[in-house]
Amino acid sequence: MGENRHEKLGLSSENVLEMYKTMLMARKIDERMWLLNRAGKIPFVISCQGQEAAQVGAAMALDREKDYVLPYYRDMGVVLWFGMTARDLMLSGFAKAEDPNSGGRQMPGHFGAKKYRIVTGSSPVTTQVPHAVGMALGGKLEGKDLVTFTTFGEGSSNQGDFHEGINFASVHKLPVIFMCENNKYAISVPISKQLACENVSDRALGYGIPGVTVDGNDPLAVYEAVKQAADRGRRGEGPTLIETVSYRLTPHSSDDDDRAYRSREEVEEAKAKDPLLTFAAYLKETGVLTDELQQQLTDEIATVIDEATDYAEAAPYADPESSMRYVYAE
Repeated sequence: MGENRHEKLGLSSENVLEMYKTMLMARKIDERMWLLNRAGKIPFVISCQGQEAAQVGAAMALDREKDYVLPYYRDMGVVLWFGMTARDLMLSGFAKAEDPNSGGRQMPGHFGAKKYRIVTGSSPVTTQVPHAVGMALGGKLEGKDLVTFTTFGEGSSNQGDFHEGINFASVHKLPVIFMCENNKYAISVPISKQLACENVSDRALGYGIPGVTVDGNDPLAVYEAVKQAADRGRRGEGPTLIETVSYRLTPHSSDDDDRAYRSREEVEEAKAKDPLLTFAAYLKETGVLTDELQQQLTDEIATVIDEATDYAEAAPYADPESSMRYVYAE
């Protein structure tokens, strides 16, 4: 038995097994979407691969009954933990009428579902940051015990929305967790061409709030950082900037060829640190996961995804007559 880090964080074996299962579900849905895209069945994929540990570790540190999440387009791990299903995500991929995110009107990755407390994202990057600040302000004015959690890429941390949102939240001590999922590339632009400082979290100093950089391949490290940030927010101590460092294992999207800007060696090196491999190894060391259980989970997830794919592919498209719905008041 290896060192048991999860119990020190107050997580049971069941908790960390759920963490792994959710990460695995996100990965397998994503892999299926790439296959469907390459087969010409769905038009677009924007991938979570390599970032599942950060997403699920963070989401599990929040309260699904009270808190609101404002995810960015890669956050399949976050939305799965907050209640979305493989079927919901496949309906979005196939752009069908039952897609809970947008009724088949938006590209995949534009998550939103009122019942799951997932606030709808927009197509321009980083608009979710000031939205998260506004929701936290609303919660504070109404005296509600909630924190808002928003994510964005490191490229987004250079947008005006990031600076305006984080500055306002810091001045007014709002319960917001700003989590930058640094995957080293803003489409084709490497981090060296985006930041003059060493870490995205160094920017917290300018706003007078804590900034922390953690290993984005380690879901327990991310869980701990987000838990501390949530506790701070609930105590009225204001926002926190968290940076999770991982690597985008796929091209930026299904429309991108990443061979133009990064070497295959670099990608292969990152794949050796794949959080699904490293976290599974940790769970085996601590006796939570066995090879048999891992196979069983993989088989169960494959069945769920097969069913979700078949359902979404056969589901009807939205009625052309409904095209103005959600655009104009009715």
